[in-house]
Amino acid sequence: MNGTTRRIFSYELPGGWIVLAGATDEDNDYLSTSLAEPDDWWFHADKVPGSHVILRARDGEEPSRETLRQAAAVAAYHSKARRAGSVPVRCARARDVKKPRGVKTGTVSVARGSVLKVSPDISLAKRLQGEKRDESRVL
Repeated sequence: MNGTTRRIFSYELPGGWIVLAGATDEDNDYLSTSLAEPDDWWFHADKVPGSHVILRARDGEEPSRETLRQAAAVAAYHSKARRAGSVPVRCARARDVKKPRGVKTGTVSVARGSVLKVSPDISLAKRLQGEKRDESRVL
């Protein structure tokens, strides 16, 4: 790393699924364009500022719809819509998320995916070791 401090929040969902959330636009950029693997799942509250959230893929195992909803709820919680009752959250495979040239830090385009309506909630997500401060501890 080039001396930049990354603030990536790490959570464990029921079943041992790992969720990562960026704290700033720069962290979101890093999370979505460098740290995410193609088969990971990407989430972001639709049409409101918020964290990019990654649900780590597992070899040979697909997350349940409930696990996807729990990851989406983490994305809703880490957005400006945190206090809303229901939040639409974009969900896509990380391979379908790209950063167009010349756009603002933290901005991406999503080629395909779906929208899940969820309540902002991290009650099922166990926070792991506080903030992650460098990529070697996030991986």
